[in-house]
Amino acid sequence: MAVRKPKVVVTRKLPDPVETRMRELFDAELNLDDTPMGPEALAAAMQRAEVLACTITDRLPAELIERAGPQLKLIANFGVGFDHIDVAAANARGITVTNTPGVLTEDTADLTMGLIMAASRRMVEGANITRAGGFHGWTPTWMLGRRLSGKRLGIVGMGRIGQALAKRAAAFGLSIHYHNRKPVSPRIAEELEATYWESLDQMLARMDIVSVNCPHTPGTYHLLSARRLKLLQPHAILVNTARGEIIDESALALMLERGELAAAGLDVYEHEPVINPKLLKLDNVVLTPHMSSATIESRIDMGEKVIINIRTWMDGHKPPDRVIPGML
Repeated sequence: MAVRKPKVVVTRKLPDPVETRMRELFDAELNLDDTPMGPEALAAAMQRAEVLACTITDRLPAELIERAGPQLKLIANFGVGFDHIDVAAANARGITVTNTPGVLTEDTADLTMGLIMAASRRMVEGANITRAGGFHGWTPTWMLGRRLSGKRLGIVGMGRIGQALAKRAAAFGLSIHYHNRKPVSPRIAEELEATYWESLDQMLARMDIVSVNCPHTPGTYHLLSARRLKLLQPHAILVNTARGEIIDESALALMLERGELAAAGLDVYEHEPVINPKLLKLDNVVLTPHMSSATIESRIDMGEKVIINIRTWMDGHKPPDRVIPGML
């Protein structure tokens, strides 16, 4: 007897192995040309889907979720962050929301460390000068960056990614500091040799490098406000691989333009995909296109997590990566 396959609408193109497996297991409707869905397309998808396999580019506010058909029972997010989904509204409609935690940690920490290195050593600036024919030979005082060893790294958000970054940074001789809602366990703190700062303001004022690794929530919107950014020392470097909304991007761009901050490495932006034009003009900013988790391995792992969550839901059990309202 054939097992009934639930209708799954996939909003973006996923890696071929993931899409193939979805077609095998579900009545999967794929987005073959990878055209992003606007509000009306998403509303139509939620009228016909039992499962919406969405991504971080799909905004699902309460008013859109209210338009979902009664058959929609699961929103299986392809990504860790779920600030684009009104989880409470979904829960009120009896719709379960899941995400894909744990599989992006190492890749995001790798890119974060890469941005720290690139910003500290002016690597992109140097590469651009070289490509433009501006390299005319070695000189003692040209393209001077800053050594990492012996510097203080302040991590804002000591979750999985923050801890993975701390391990990498320690190998480069950085002193690890962090701000979090609460301290990590004594065992982890000892392992990382990490100093906890209850006051974010006090930590920012003392760091050489600051990395943003916390989730975006109403409470972390502009956590690094114009006021807090001014606490940073002029030689400090700021790196963000979390969410653009956590930093006041206009204030950051102005400080970098004025030389009130040494450099920045950004993978995410406040009004993504739009980037502040001032940032695009600055040599002391390394800009990457939201690619911290962009490895073949992580994308396939994310897809497998989505599939596991859907199959668990199909079997009548609670998915392993269920998002609970207010869990952040």
